[in-house]
Amino acid sequence: MSGEFSADCFRAIANYTYDWESWHAPDGRLLWVNATVERMTGYTPEECLVMPDYPLPLVAEEDRSRITEILTAAQQGDIGNDIEFRTAHRDGRSLWTAVSWQPIYNDSGTHLGFRTSIRDITERHELKEQLRLHAAHLEQLVQERTARITQLEIHRRKMEKLAALGQLAAGVAHEVNNPLAGIRNAFALFKADIAPDNEHYELLELIDSEIERISSITHQMYQLYRPSSHDATTFSLSRAIEDVVCLSQPAAAKAGVTIDCESDQEEIQVTLPEGEVKQILLNLVQNAIQASPKGSAVRLEVGAGDATVSVAVIDQGEGIQPTDLPQIFDPFFTTKVGDSKQGMGLGLSVSRSLIEAMGGTIEVASQPGTGAVFTANFPVADPPGKR
Repeated sequence: MSGEFSADCFRAIANYTYDWESWHAPDGRLLWVNATVERMTGYTPEECLVMPDYPLPLVAEEDRSRITEILTAAQQGDIGNDIEFRTAHRDGRSLWTAVSWQPIYNDSGTHLGFRTSIRDITERHELKEQLRLHAAHLEQLVQERTARITQLEIHRRKMEKLAALGQLAAGVAHEVNNPLAGIRNAFALFKADIAPDNEHYELLELIDSEIERISSITHQMYQLYRPSSHDATTFSLSRAIEDVVCLSQPAAAKAGVTIDCESDQEEIQVTLPEGEVKQILLNLVQNAIQASPKGSAVRLEVGAGDATVSVAVIDQGEGIQPTDLPQIFDPFFTTKVGDSKQGMGLGLSVSRSLIEAMGGTIEVASQPGTGAVFTANFPVADPPGKR
């Protein structure tokens, strides 16, 4: 009586346990399965008992080979624990489950078969997948931050190099400017004594223009490291752009290029150093004219936001090579060849130095054969203490 009570008790415990329990004969044939199988698969214990290949119909097709290996190992008396696989529910759902198994022996040591216990781990698997995604996201963030730090370090070194170069340029410009002023004054006196009809007067005009060009270059070199600190005033940026276009018209006409200006607002007021704003725009427009083929147009597009005003200068030239883009703002770097009067590659460096002193930026976008777009982003007002 005690033995019958114990058997019924153990059977009841197994039948009402939360996990899906199965008992198998030594040859793997199913002897008993508890009611949990129906909750996890949709199949009743009675249906499972008549399945010739149980439990394979209850397993996702891609995991059936793994379960077959487990059943073979269990028949040979092996023990396994927490092996994950997907269970195929009758209604088409798929659950993540984990199986454990061990052999069964009676008191005399006779092998009676083995038992399997299958637990629903869908929630655990979902949490594991979320952790994996979070880990991947964190790794991506670390990689992005590392790349950003590397870029900032490269930028810092570049700025230190440019600062040293700018300091050298400013010193050279200062030293050259004094004797140059003497040369200019002496030459002016000499030129005044020469009649305009003199056969060499044209050469004197050339010398005069070259002295002026040297003076302009030294002035730009000095500004590269020590930009002027003009006071900010409130003025119409639209009118300043008109002045720049007017000043650029002679050069544009000589190059056979037209200048068009488009704006989404008629009047834009800013509080900035007006002379420096005009110099920046004049440099960009002159570069665009020099890059443009005859018969094309240089276009200016103006847009205003809440805190910034952008002026895009667009040319229809040959564009900038990708290898040149990282150096385009470096002092003395130029893509202009074949014309000694095209400058020394200081215009963009000076322009960037001036606009960054205002708290703005210059951006460039270009593809070979499609021209270039230089966008000057000005703050609406010069930030206090920026300079």
